[in-house]
Amino acid sequence: MSITLRPAQAGDLMSVGELHYRSRLSAYRDIVPANALTAISADSMGRWWVERWPYERDTHTMTLAERDGRLVGFTYLGPNPELPTIGELCAIHLDPAEQGRGVGRVLMVDALEQMRQRGWHRATLWVLADNKHARRFYERGGWIVDGAERQGDVGPALTRQLRYVRDLPQP
Repeated sequence: MSITLRPAQAGDLMSVGELHYRSRLSAYRDIVPANALTAISADSMGRWWVERWPYERDTHTMTLAERDGRLVGFTYLGPNPELPTIGELCAIHLDPAEQGRGVGRVLMVDALEQMRQRGWHRATLWVLADNKHARRFYERGGWIVDGAERQGDVGPALTRQLRYVRDLPQP
């Protein structure tokens, strides 16, 4: 019952969209109105990843976590859009049944190492300000809020997001 990590392939993206949809429903259910969460279907999320993939696969990396051959989580990382000399963890999502089972930690350690191997010394990520669970997870992993905020969409709902930063482990 161990976790294995592997790079995503084009044929994985509809499954990634379905997991992304379920992850958002679970993680944001007390933060974002239900109608905003369900405004974009699992199929639409999959098609969004399929459409995005060709444009970003040279600069971004998606890593899948599997347990017994079943997709249970993923990360998506690439250069920070404003500061391309540092990395950005664009997404980390888990199957809701995997919360608290160590998958997120395995994915995070891997993402930090991938960014370090790209030569980045610092990384950023954005998190919903009201997502206390995710914020605790990131803070335990050495991420700190740097004071930057933005508004972001989750379906038709606007959300307040905070930027986290951290130095990357160096050999």
